[in-house]
Amino acid sequence: MCPITHGPLEYDAEKNELISKGAKCAFPIRNGIPIMLVAEARVID
Repeated sequence: MCPITHGPLEYDAEKNELISKGAKCAFPIRNGIPIMLVAEARVID
């Protein structure tokens, strides 16, 4: 669940990220742990 929109996330295996289409951002996964901090999210188009 996205911490911004509370909507669903999609896993991007190629970039190892969780994508929130609603918030237009991607949350990294480091050492198998999703980093769900807004400050760590990457803005996507």
